[in-house]
Amino acid sequence: MKSLVLLSGGVDSATCLAMAIDKYGSGEVMALSVYYGQKHDKEIQAARRIADYYGVELVELDLAKIFAGSDCSLLKGSDDEIPKEDYAAQLKRTGGAPVSTYVPFRNGLFLSSAASIALSNGCEVIYYGAHSDDAAGNAYPDCSSRFNNAMNEAIYVGSGERLKIVAPFVELTKADVVKRGLELCVPYELTWSCYEGGETPCGACGTCRDRMAAFEANGVKDPIMKGN
Repeated sequence: MKSLVLLSGGVDSATCLAMAIDKYGSGEVMALSVYYGQKHDKEIQAARRIADYYGVELVELDLAKIFAGSDCSLLKGSDDEIPKEDYAAQLKRTGGAPVSTYVPFRNGLFLSSAASIALSNGCEVIYYGAHSDDAAGNAYPDCSSRFNNAMNEAIYVGSGERLKIVAPFVELTKADVVKRGLELCVPYELTWSCYEGGETPCGACGTCRDRMAAFEANGVKDPIMKGN
């Protein structure tokens, strides 16, 4: 096995999976999906669909207890409503602090877990889909280039220089992600990004807004936004 891909079920991770398969072949790629106590399981369902589509092994990990004390609005333990506005407006309200949908050090935990699983399976690289739009303005600090570089160094050293992180979009926008995914014919109709767990995406939360804008920038309609 060459590569492990963090597969959330969304646009960015699905595109990373397609890139890893394009480089190594499906037989050399495995995926990791993490349940972290989110209010719905639509992401997990999407990750399963995508893994099945590509014919790759999917490992599922439950890390919900780690976030039990968090008041993040994405989590079941929180009574806070998920904001229905873009990240710029949310950051204005937080004074530049991470937004309410930031799960404490989530990517750090996911990458650390992925490193152990990857090494146990002989993988050389971990792919994950952080991009610059999420990092901008400190909305999600664990999506930044600075964070990625630090984690990459830690994992490389801690693995005995056997394992590296590949974050192909960390300097790019979500529109760039979608452009690459369209080139690779990623089945975006199987993905899920919305923070709500309804039958169709809400179209109003930060991630829905970013997703729709990314498809619009590429001149195509988001295949899961038919009812919006």
